[in-house]
Amino acid sequence: MTATVVRRSVLLSALFLAAPVVCAEQAPADGPKPRFSALDVNGDGVVSRYEYDGDAAFAAIDANGDKRISAEELATFLGDANPAGPTAAERIVVADLDADGALDQDEVYRAVEMRFEALDRNGDGNLEHEEFAAGFGVRAR
Repeated sequence: MTATVVRRSVLLSALFLAAPVVCAEQAPADGPKPRFSALDVNGDGVVSRYEYDGDAAFAAIDANGDKRISAEELATFLGDANPAGPTAAERIVVADLDADGALDQDEVYRAVEMRFEALDRNGDGNLEHEEFAAGFGVRAR
C-alpha cells in the first residue's frame, strides 16, 4: 500500500470513526499509534496541519467524483459497520451544515480543521503523538 493510500485511510478513520461520533470505549481496535505513524508521512514525529489533510479525506471517499460524500460512499469506504455504533448517515449529520444528507468539500475541510484544532492542545500547529492519542476515540464537540 502506498503512503498516500495509507494516509487517506487513516485520516478518514480518524475523521469519521475516532473523532466525531465514537466514544472512548468504542475506539477502533488498531489504536492511535499506527494511525499516527501513517499520518506522519515525513516521519518527523509530529503530524503537521499539512499531513492532516482535508483534500486526502475527501478524495479517498468521493468514489463517484461528484464533489459530495454520500452516506453510501462513506459506508462503502468504512466497510462493515459496528452494529453498536452510528451508521454512515448518522456520521454525516455531524458535519453536514446545510443538512442536505451529504458532505461537500467545505464541510469536510471544516470538520478536519475543527478536529485538528481540538487535538492540537498546545496550539503549535503540529500534533505530537501524545496529543493525538489523548483525543483518539473521543467525541469532538
